[in-house]
Amino acid sequence: MSQTLLIKNATVVNEGKSFKSDVLVKNGKIASVAQSITESADKTIDATGLHLLPGMIDDQVHFREPGLMHKGEIETESKAAVMGGITSYMEMPNVNPATTVVERLAEKKERAAARSHANYAFYLGATNDNVEELKRLKPNDACAIKIFMGASTGNMLVNNPETLEGFFANSPLLIVTHCEDTPMISINEDKAREKYGEDVPFDLHPEIRSREACFKSSELAVSLAKKYNSRLHVLHLTTAEEMVHFDNTIPLEEKRITAEVCAHHLFFSRKDYATKGSLIKCNPAVKEESDRLTLLKAVADNTIDVIATDHAPHTWEEKQGTYFNAPAGLPLVEHALVSVLEHYHNGFFSLEQVVQKTAHAPAIVYKVKDRGFIREGYAADLVLVDLNNPHTPTDECSHYKCGWTPFAGIEFKSKVQTTIVNGVVKYHQGKVVSDQRGQCLEFNHDF
Repeated sequence: MSQTLLIKNATVVNEGKSFKSDVLVKNGKIASVAQSITESADKTIDATGLHLLPGMIDDQVHFREPGLMHKGEIETESKAAVMGGITSYMEMPNVNPATTVVERLAEKKERAAARSHANYAFYLGATNDNVEELKRLKPNDACAIKIFMGASTGNMLVNNPETLEGFFANSPLLIVTHCEDTPMISINEDKAREKYGEDVPFDLHPEIRSREACFKSSELAVSLAKKYNSRLHVLHLTTAEEMVHFDNTIPLEEKRITAEVCAHHLFFSRKDYATKGSLIKCNPAVKEESDRLTLLKAVADNTIDVIATDHAPHTWEEKQGTYFNAPAGLPLVEHALVSVLEHYHNGFFSLEQVVQKTAHAPAIVYKVKDRGFIREGYAADLVLVDLNNPHTPTDECSHYKCGWTPFAGIEFKSKVQTTIVNGVVKYHQGKVVSDQRGQCLEFNHDF
């Protein structure tokens, strides 16, 4: 679409600065960023009083397609994502069939090309017997290699030491890991079942999926990355202890080992199980308030590099099960960015840090080509946010296929007003206003 778009009078937040500016978009790209642009355009948005951010790049979602589409699908979940200010996402391999061979990456791209409202990329999932797939990868096939170093669905737990070494030694791509030690968790589950039967209290989840299990597994991942000089990105960190694995003295562009935290782990803590119960059951678990505060500090001081969602929808009925039957995971993409902006309002982050962690850093860590910044020549993936528009999400008004949100009843001070994907206004003031599909992300991989 060749429509030109002019955004006037915005407060642009980009690359460590906030400043008043106009932004002109042509042919899906940012053509000009200047204090006053007088050139005419097909569409003009007056952004007076609004902040213009690069769209969030969510490096971790589960959109459930194929095979689990009663929970969510690319069309529904990507629509919710753009409503929440997410313009690009990277989707996980634990669907059915799992994305563990190169051919399935191509199949998922075909699905997304026809259905995705946002830009997309997909992970190749590691198993105990597919390390040879690394040799078949070509640039832009996958965003990264995902290794579940903790319990997962199907055949995707990689617990063979030789296989792990093979991935860390030979991956041409970034390796991302889910780090929890399965044997430790199994022992804790057995103890809980022996004491409580099926009626285990949900607030024991952080003891069952324990901090020790997290630390042991992330320590192993980091040690393997250092041994082989691999590029490693550790996902959804939850404990204060794990911060010792990461270095905040190195510029992000030079880091070989990086860290991510998810929006819900920054927002909820163990006390919230009393009211939210199974709705905030996720793996790794929401832990103590002291961990939450340490994670917030680690984001602010650059120990943690990226904020993402780990969006993982389950139906309301599934979530009503007892502890062992209620699945782990939360739907998050529609409200993640505004939940992170709460930490700005509460004094934990600056707006510039929010943009760094949600847009710039994922683009740098994953080497995303020409996205994640408000720069001339870059893709026009943008979000206009009103920082003074309080609203309270409800289950009924959420746009996930599963029809509920863990943030129901919680007031947010900010609201996403407009989301622009590849220069096209996708979402504006409560409505998705374009059926234009997103694009497949490209990467500057070192093949």
